[in-house]
Amino acid sequence: MRKFFKYLITLVIIGVVGFLYYYITLPAINIHSPGLWFFFIAALVIVCIILGAIAVGKETFNRNVMSTLLRNKLFAIISGITVLLILIYITGSILSSPMINAKRYQKLLTPTDRNFTEDIKEISYKKIPILDKDSAQLLGSRKMGSIIEYVSQFEVGSNYTQINYQDIPVRVTPLRYGSIFKWLANRAEGIPAYIKIDMATQEVELIKLEQKIKYSDSEHFSRNIYRYLRFNYPTYIFDNINFEIDDNGIPYWICPVKDYTIGLFGGQTIGRVVTVNAVTGEHADYAVEDAPNWIDRVYSAELLISLYDYHGTLKHGYWNTIFSQRDALQTTDGYNYVALEDDVWVYTGVTSVGGDQSNVGFVLMNQRTAQTRFYSISGAEEYSAMSSAEGKVQHLGYRATFPLLLNIGNQPTYFIALKDAAGLVKAYAMVNIEQYQIVSIGDTVSECEKTYLAQMKSKGISVKDTTSLPKVTGTIKKIAESVIEGNSHYYVLLNNSPDIFDVNVADFIQIIKYNEGDTITLTYTAGEEANTVLGIE
Repeated sequence: MRKFFKYLITLVIIGVVGFLYYYITLPAINIHSPGLWFFFIAALVIVCIILGAIAVGKETFNRNVMSTLLRNKLFAIISGITVLLILIYITGSILSSPMINAKRYQKLLTPTDRNFTEDIKEISYKKIPILDKDSAQLLGSRKMGSIIEYVSQFEVGSNYTQINYQDIPVRVTPLRYGSIFKWLANRAEGIPAYIKIDMATQEVELIKLEQKIKYSDSEHFSRNIYRYLRFNYPTYIFDNINFEIDDNGIPYWICPVKDYTIGLFGGQTIGRVVTVNAVTGEHADYAVEDAPNWIDRVYSAELLISLYDYHGTLKHGYWNTIFSQRDALQTTDGYNYVALEDDVWVYTGVTSVGGDQSNVGFVLMNQRTAQTRFYSISGAEEYSAMSSAEGKVQHLGYRATFPLLLNIGNQPTYFIALKDAAGLVKAYAMVNIEQYQIVSIGDTVSECEKTYLAQMKSKGISVKDTTSLPKVTGTIKKIAESVIEGNSHYYVLLNNSPDIFDVNVADFIQIIKYNEGDTITLTYTAGEEANTVLGIE
């Protein structure tokens, strides 16, 4: 009877420890989940330790003790199962690897060749995201420090997800409880707000919510978003979840579900996506192709880049990646985001595995659909362009952010924000991808572009097809002359437009013939303070 109670107590202890381990680590109940295998292996190891302690008692660890353990049938069975699980896990990992399945990995992503100027149009300055995540975090923290009613109880979350909100690039992140004690004091009402940062204007807004956030990663117990997902979807293997807002500004958690397509643990992609209303906890489950269009981030940048690297390096099999590396391509270190077609696309360059200092092209990868586009444009590698930009302002000590890909004057261009030691954006650079000795610096985006266009013209580069640019015809209301850095400019106001039009006399000498009251037709590109004129009729 005593032996029976020992085993009963042992089973109870094992059950309690197992439940606590599951409740904390939350492994998916799915054969493809490495976490589940670790859970069972760890649990069986603990059982072996407990059974060994019971069988051995107070004996000293020696050969007799080992003989005692081996004679214990239950210990021997569980030890055998543990070893078997470890062997299955190791074997499954090897059989799922690119070494065995190079062709299948190479086909996980299928890029299409595209034309740069057809896909990537020139955009308004209001849509150029000039902030990276680090700068957004700095602005968010400063904003939070100025909100006296919240700063003592809440802090800013580290999410800062980049999305397109009403066709504007923004980063959003929720507030979070400052500590477990502040969670206890505020959990009944929930988290009162989230932060939205316009990445073009650097405007920071604290969006206060009438109905507060009840489900988040700073919650505990059943309202913790990870635990809430696990108990509603016990078999789903979730990738990194993201905080987003829908078109009405309602906060959601976007939760991609991993799909392993090669063996036990290989060929990871995304098969489904779960949305959770951060306020009400209402959740919905979609196949990736059926996900709502307002969702911007299903595939993480890291996953998309790894899939493209498989495509680029495994063309001639696994061993080619180690030895000859023939035709092997890989993405460059670092990436950025491009707003295109109301989606967010990951941008990164493509270079040869040999590691030279130039790119053979670049890719755009859609974070909602995984659609991938390759553009064959050779030129400077991103870090070379960043060094070129930093060289222009080395006396100021500014540091370059990872470039953003833009179409400036129908030329593929690296757009780079330059930050001071405090992390604030102080200037901007544009570097021509194909001729990276063409580098312009400006305190504003429009000033930078003007210099950049002028440099390209001086190099004989055709920078613009003005037939597709906006035009305006009107009567000159006011015209004024100014000299900027030794160059004469005329600033024109029309009777039918509130905008100011900047005409460089060096480019359009005929502007001196016009007076107030004359009718004129201007072809232009939009600017921050004044539109740059690119044609006069």
